[in-house]
Amino acid sequence: MTADVWLPIPPDEIEGLPEGPAYRHWNGEETFPADPADCAYYVVPYMKPSGIGTRPLPEMRSVQVVQTLSAGIDHVEPGLRHLPEGVQLCNARGVHEASTAELTLTLILASLRGVPDFVRAQDRGEWLGGFRPALADRRVLIVGYGSIGAAIEDRLVPFEVAPVVRVARSARTTARGPVHPLTELPALLPEADVVVLSTPLTEATRGLVDAEFLARMKDGALLVNVARGPVVDTKALLTELESGRITAALDVTDPEPLPPGHPLWQAPGVLVSPHTGGPTSAFLPRAKRLLVDQLSRFVNREPLRNVILTTGA
Repeated sequence: MTADVWLPIPPDEIEGLPEGPAYRHWNGEETFPADPADCAYYVVPYMKPSGIGTRPLPEMRSVQVVQTLSAGIDHVEPGLRHLPEGVQLCNARGVHEASTAELTLTLILASLRGVPDFVRAQDRGEWLGGFRPALADRRVLIVGYGSIGAAIEDRLVPFEVAPVVRVARSARTTARGPVHPLTELPALLPEADVVVLSTPLTEATRGLVDAEFLARMKDGALLVNVARGPVVDTKALLTELESGRITAALDVTDPEPLPPGHPLWQAPGVLVSPHTGGPTSAFLPRAKRLLVDQLSRFVNREPLRNVILTTGA
């Protein structure tokens, strides 16, 4: 096999890549490493500004696989219309679950226990005592129960939360209990102390968290977004935050990056982290293992993992 494979990680830094393809390193630079028309397997650069990863797609006339290193594929979807039929789009399931779930738990605990207030008080040299909410006994609602949602629940269980409530696009049963369909959200929201968003960004979830959604959340509830910024209507969220009725912890925002002076920075009761769910020390080892496995399957003409869609299907 002599087809080109484009990798955002230098190929000599990935142990175990199968022999056969011509590996090209491209991580979003202005100049392409080779003719995009010869690329058969394209691994999209990770955490690049909008439009970088889709730039070579119109010229990739021979591509068979587009592989993201992110769980979401929304940043790639606009470029798929340029591809021939039969191209498989694969995501990075298995790469980000641990890091994203870890951050989710961090945001919940930091928000409930008032850690940002403690940091500000430390800067002032002030001893800020008093009672704070605990995570124990809280009812957590996870909206988006894929592999990341399940990993979040794995980490919540040891904290003695009330039974976790799970919501996904459609109903199903898991070993831990039922997953409710999105249509049941209105009835579930008023009972949740913490609402975690870990759903993909699709046309069905864009703006899902609107004024009506937020109004159904109970007084004092915490909204945690580790999904995508546009899942939440920022204007509606600001209205609720400024009223003091709910609080929020946001790893993703709309717009993103959040520009200086944006009202979310100063809104009461909000903790903002700069989209750090995935990029941790856990990313590279897991990403490399995924690529070795996927490319070995590709070279040996075995079924790929994590296929999200096939163009033209």
